[in-house]
Amino acid sequence: MNIQIIGTKSCQDTRKAERFFKERRIPIQFRDLKEKGLSKGELNRITQKYDADDLIDTESKQYKKRQMEYMVYDAEEEILEDPLLLKTPIVRNGKHKAVVGHAPDVWQQWIDEVD
Repeated sequence: MNIQIIGTKSCQDTRKAERFFKERRIPIQFRDLKEKGLSKGELNRITQKYDADDLIDTESKQYKKRQMEYMVYDAEEEILEDPLLLKTPIVRNGKHKAVVGHAPDVWQQWIDEVD
């Protein structure tokens, strides 16, 4: 398994995802969105499964701060420009599997597939 968790240290669901994998002794790679956002290629892989508009957290402080509810925007462009708009965590397993949000059932399924 090649688990990558994308989120922020201040996000409670991101911390839950980290704890889930650490409790099962599965190594993770953590990407803090406050330090580094997604590349165009990473975003393209994630948007193969999720629509870019669904990746934007419309309840986030960043979304409200930028007053995006009053804007017409290209979701992919905005995510690449400001990664703090993303719903977190985004948990990736390899290049082709990804899930957005707190989804322990999916994570457990990934583990079960390996065993």
